[in-house]
Amino acid sequence: MGLMSRTARTIFLGELVSGMALTLRYMFRPKVTINYPYEKGPLSPRFRGEHALRRYPNGEERCISCKLCEAICPAQAITIEGEPRTDGSRRTSRYDIDMTKCIYCGFCQEACPVDAIVEGPNFEYSTETREELLYDKQKLLANGERWETEIGERLAADAPYR
Repeated sequence: MGLMSRTARTIFLGELVSGMALTLRYMFRPKVTINYPYEKGPLSPRFRGEHALRRYPNGEERCISCKLCEAICPAQAITIEGEPRTDGSRRTSRYDIDMTKCIYCGFCQEACPVDAIVEGPNFEYSTETREELLYDKQKLLANGERWETEIGERLAADAPYR
């Protein structure tokens, strides 16, 4: 029986007919593609994109220079130097990330006790030179200011699972 059915499928081109039927079924359904540069698809709240340093609502930097993110980074892409302030607290004087080394694992974000370093929603950052991917503290703070509303919404959506 197996030989007969295989022979019949070969003679009557069964695979070709079933493939064409599948094509016709999908031909009349609505399209699922998006016009990328002008339309964006949804991103998960846990998406890990371009790094950003956040500030408190009063404008003060969140980073307390604990260096946990530097210690946990498997790629050793983060460099931090801190100094004490006059009020006894510590703040960073240098915070650098080499984005060419970063593997976007999210460990830095998980290790930060004050949610200072986060991986934001931006995935559209390309450069022409390698030096543009060496982020310093000013660039990271600028990213944080630019994406603060989206970052806050994403952290709030992810809060029950942390």
